[in-house]
Amino acid sequence: MKRLALVILGLSFNAFAGQSVDYQSDGVELEGYYAQAQGTPKGSVILIHDWDGLTEYEQKRVNMLSEMGYNAFAVDLYGKGNRPVDTNAKKAETGKLYKDREKMRTLIIAGLDKAREMGVEEVVVAGYCFGGAATLELARSGKAAGVNGYATFHGGLKTPAQQSYPENTAPIFIAHGGADTGIPMTDVADLSVQLETAKVPYLIEVYSGAPHAFTVFESPRYREAADTRSWATFGTFLDQNF
Repeated sequence: MKRLALVILGLSFNAFAGQSVDYQSDGVELEGYYAQAQGTPKGSVILIHDWDGLTEYEQKRVNMLSEMGYNAFAVDLYGKGNRPVDTNAKKAETGKLYKDREKMRTLIIAGLDKAREMGVEEVVVAGYCFGGAATLELARSGKAAGVNGYATFHGGLKTPAQQSYPENTAPIFIAHGGADTGIPMTDVADLSVQLETAKVPYLIEVYSGAPHAFTVFESPRYREAADTRSWATFGTFLDQNF
């Protein structure tokens, strides 16, 4: 498949340094984060944030992808400057989008459109926690042309009523913690059945002893072995789908 560089016209970037990118969706101001690939780009990755909003965590992951040779753009689903801190505020923000999934899709596609304005045609979309659930929401929509694959790290896996995966859905990688009490293994099994039925290519890895949010650096839930393994598999997944 064609490998394309991500070029941002009209903006100045330091070599390999990530930068904020402003854009809009239905009049809402949004602030993404972009890092250019080091060396010849292998492809481009769209990253969807967890329920904290787009923070230093996503910025670090974007920079890591840049070091691996990928152009990476973290999208914003909350709005510029909206980065909830306490648990209730985070639940409120995700709750708004879970209740209005059409808006969730619109915000994700706005990020994809912004990336396309900057020269991207083919991407892999990935997300963490809430961002993983949002990634699967996009996959089920069938509205994401030019997406070569989807990846979710400890994300919500349930399929809402009246939704399903189209047969032409791009490959999906699911990274799940075996000790995740919030997203049980029954959800993993149910998803595998849905994807088999829809004939969607997928890979599921389950990491023993890994709780929910096992990739979050410096968190009590962080599990280095599971994080390292899932990131390595993600790298292989990217290589295979560009």
